[in-house]
Amino acid sequence: MIPNDFQYVRANSVKDAVSLLDKHGENAKVLAGGHSLIPAMKLRLNAPATLIDVSNIGDLTKIGVNGNKLQIGALATHRSVETSDVVKKNCSVLSEAAAHIGDAQVRNRGTIGGNLAHADPASDYPALVLALDAELEVEGKSGKRTIAADDFFEGLFETALESDEIIANINFPTLGKGTGAAYEKFPHPASRFAVVGVAAMLTLDKKGTCTSARIGVTGAAPWAFRATDVEDVLTGKPLDEKAISDATAKVGDPADMLSDATASPEFRAHLCSVMARRALMKAMERAK
Repeated sequence: MIPNDFQYVRANSVKDAVSLLDKHGENAKVLAGGHSLIPAMKLRLNAPATLIDVSNIGDLTKIGVNGNKLQIGALATHRSVETSDVVKKNCSVLSEAAAHIGDAQVRNRGTIGGNLAHADPASDYPALVLALDAELEVEGKSGKRTIAADDFFEGLFETALESDEIIANINFPTLGKGTGAAYEKFPHPASRFAVVGVAAMLTLDKKGTCTSARIGVTGAAPWAFRATDVEDVLTGKPLDEKAISDATAKVGDPADMLSDATASPEFRAHLCSVMARRALMKAMERAK
């Protein structure tokens, strides 16, 4: 449980962090809350030559509203997301989900940006950013760019971030009248990671017809994904419990599911359907 030797440096600004990443190359890792990286280093599953501590960059802890977007700084802790009145008012599903991440210690230190950059297949936020059609603002040597959530997750612990880029902010839609969102997960009893977690966002017209549906799934496969087949079935149809139950009968294919000591592929596929139905039912009620 002792990591390899490494160099520790602290960045005091985003520009400083980018410069350090460029200088130290692909053997450097960014340290935010550390709840994912440090355990991996102790097990020597990750052995960076340099740790770049970004926890002192105060600008990245801010939470606010910019136009019709809820903007959350990458260094906002899970606890901050959970308790923020701004988040509760504009996109309460994020607050609800953050309250069920890990334990109190994890929520007090872990960060939303670090969680997304790590891209653990059992993390909660990946399903939420996919379902909520979030955008990630990143900065690197070549400047600033925005990555759509749909384009961010590329594989097991792999993202679209370049080696010299860090996440600065995550932008979520502010949920207005007619739109509802919910997140449901089957948690691992010890770690509270998602064995399967499903986030859903629905928009209904005045007659109860679904005009838009987005569903994000985490924990089930090597990386988070959208259940686009279910989205297509729901869009354009009046929604009720039967319509949702029929659409979610088969959310995941066992052939694509993870298999471990916690759950078989078949059980994970079953959980995908159950959690999707629960999330969609709750989102539908909130959209009315």
